[in-house]
Amino acid sequence: MKKNFYITTTLPYVNAPLHLGHATEIVRVDAIARYKKLQGCEVFFNTGTDEHGMKIFEAAKTAGQTPQEYTNACAVLFKDTLKKLGVTEEAHYIRTTDEHHIMAAQAFWKKCADNGFIYKKNYKTKYCVGCEEEKTDSELVDGKCSVHPNLELEIIDEENYFFKYSEFGEKLLKYYNDNPNFIIPDYRTNELREFIKRGLNDFSVSRLKSKMSWGIPVPGDDEHVMYVWFDALTNYISTLGWPDNLENFEKFWSGAGTETVQFCGKDNTRFQGAMWQAMLMAADIKGTDKIIVDGFIMGEGGVKMSKSLGNVIDPLEIINEYNSDILRYFILREFHPFEDTPVSAKSLKDSYNANLANGLGNTVSRVMKMAEGLFEPISDLEKLQINVVATDYVFALENYNMQNAMNIIWSHISEIDKTIQETEPFKLVKVDREAAAKIIKEQVLKIDLITRMLAPFMPETAAKITQAVAENKKPENLFSRKD
Repeated sequence: MKKNFYITTTLPYVNAPLHLGHATEIVRVDAIARYKKLQGCEVFFNTGTDEHGMKIFEAAKTAGQTPQEYTNACAVLFKDTLKKLGVTEEAHYIRTTDEHHIMAAQAFWKKCADNGFIYKKNYKTKYCVGCEEEKTDSELVDGKCSVHPNLELEIIDEENYFFKYSEFGEKLLKYYNDNPNFIIPDYRTNELREFIKRGLNDFSVSRLKSKMSWGIPVPGDDEHVMYVWFDALTNYISTLGWPDNLENFEKFWSGAGTETVQFCGKDNTRFQGAMWQAMLMAADIKGTDKIIVDGFIMGEGGVKMSKSLGNVIDPLEIINEYNSDILRYFILREFHPFEDTPVSAKSLKDSYNANLANGLGNTVSRVMKMAEGLFEPISDLEKLQINVVATDYVFALENYNMQNAMNIIWSHISEIDKTIQETEPFKLVKVDREAAAKIIKEQVLKIDLITRMLAPFMPETAAKITQAVAENKKPENLFSRKD
C-alpha cells in the first residue's frame, strides 16, 4: 500500500505580491512533494492565500475596493505566480474566503468551545496590524514593533473571546518529548520549550465586528468575527474536507500510514509549533507530525530585505531574467535550508555561471555530443540495471535538507568531468572506438541518474536532459552564460 503524504506551505497574506521568502517556502514544499510522489507516495500538497483580518481590510480600503473584490483579484495573481514558480499543477489551492473553509473554521471553533477552551472577557492590549499579533512591552523596541517599526500600534480595548492557551503548556512539552523529530531543525523545538516554560497566556480569538468586519463570523455571536490567525490555521485541515469529508481527512491527516508536514518561516514557529498544536489538542485532533522551519532571506551584509532599504529581490524578476528552474536552483542549492541566507543579484549570477552554464549545462552538452552516433540510445533496461539513486541523496531529502541533496547531485557532475579529463574519450575514440564508447556510455548513464535526482528540483531542465538521453544527442543550449 502506498504511504500517504500531506505537505503544506503557510498561507501568505494577499495584501502584497509574493516576495523571495514566500517563493523559497513554496518552491521547497513543491520539491518535497515531487520527490515523495517519485518515491511512490500518494501526495496532498496544500498552499493558498490568507484573506481575512485588519491588514487585508486596510489594503482593500486603500485600493478603493471591497475586501472580497480585492482578495478575488489577488488570488488570481497568486495562482499565476505559482505557475511561474514551476509549482506542480497537482497542488491544492485554498482560500480562507472559500465557503467550505468558512464552515470548517466555524465547526472548529464550536469544537474548541464545546470542550471548554473558549471564553469571553474584556481586555486591553497593543496590537501590530503588520504582524496581526498582540505585542507585550518586552517585545517592543522604542515602543514599536521590531518587525514593523513604521506602523503605529493599535490599542485594542474591548470584549473578546479568548482561547485557553494557558492550559496547554504541559501538554505541548509532552508532545515535543514524545515526538523528538517534531521540528526540524531541532533547536527550534528548544526555543519553543523555553517560550512555554515562561508561561503561556490565553490569546484573543475574536474582534468586534463593529470595528473590523472582515472576518469569519463567530458561531452564535453576530457581534464578533474570528481573529485572523485562528481562522487561517484551520486551513490545514479544512483543505482536506474536514469536518464533512472525514474519509479524505483520515487518509491524509489522522489515519495510519500517513505523514503530515508543514513548512514555515522562523518568525512563524510559535504559531505553527505551539498555538496550532494547542488548538488541535483542544479540538481532539491529531497534531502535525513534522514542522520544517526556514531561515530568512537577507540582503548583502546580513541585512533583512525591505522595500525601504531597496535591497529586495523580486522572484518574478529572477524568472524573467533567467527562468523558473534557475530560480528553483538558487533557492534549493544556494539558500541554506534552515538558517538565514544573504542574497544579492551578483551572487546569484556568479552561481549561475559557475554551476549551471559552466557546470551542469557544459557537462551534459559535452558528454551527449560525444555520444551522438557512437552507440544506440540507452535502453530503459540498461538504466534500471545500473542506476540506483544515491542513498545519501535520499537521506538528505528525508531530513528535508534540499541543499545537501543538490550538493550530492553536483558531486556526481564533478565526477563525470573528472572521468572525462582523466580518460580523454574524445581522443581515445580515434584509436579505440569501442573503449571510448564504453566510457561515454557510462557517463550517459550517470547523467540519466543525475536527471532523475534533479527532477523534483528543476523539472523542466530534467525533462530536456531526459529527452536528450532518450535520443542520444546533445540537447539545445541549456544555460547561456551571463556576462
